[in-house]
Amino acid sequence: MTESATSSKHSFIDDLQGLALGVFLCGVGLHILTHVGLITGQTAGLAVIISYLTGWSFGAVFFVINIPFYALAYFRLGAVFTLKSLISVTVLSAVTELLPLGWQMGTITPWLAAVIAGCTTGIGLLAMFRHNGSLGGFGVMALIVQDTTGFRAGYFQLLIDAILFGVAFFILPFHLVIWSLLGAVIINLTIAVNHRPDRYMAR
Repeated sequence: MTESATSSKHSFIDDLQGLALGVFLCGVGLHILTHVGLITGQTAGLAVIISYLTGWSFGAVFFVINIPFYALAYFRLGAVFTLKSLISVTVLSAVTELLPLGWQMGTITPWLAAVIAGCTTGIGLLAMFRHNGSLGGFGVMALIVQDTTGFRAGYFQLLIDAILFGVAFFILPFHLVIWSLLGAVIINLTIAVNHRPDRYMAR
């Protein structure tokens, strides 16, 4: 990539389409995962587990869990990033409620659901990161760690996922956790390989 390309900033339309695409793809990934009873990593994974255990709406749980992270995002990553993340989380919460109304899924094996959802969500998160947005939660911490230490966001998220999935083994059937872990690895490797400060900086 040339210097002129890396120095140019995204326009409002660029950010709008990039974030919209990212949120929609993440919503599709979550819809596929929850259809077969899988979980994902990060804050969304925590929200999925709580939703399974309580019967509460994923969208509502996901929105509430993210609230404390907005303060961290505001002070460390700025008002623009925080606003984009707030809007993205709110829209994703709505998308996850609306998708089942228009998309009644049929039979899909858990391993294939994990692969499809992992690819879809990984690309969605990558699109959001490249337009200076996120889905809040642990993703905010991952970006802060990458910006301050150089330790890649995807690898940081893998560590968080290891803890989350360790807990999930005590809650969900073993085989579902294993396939869920496959999806999480695909997501985080997609981010780790493609979201690199030395190659691309969100503007």
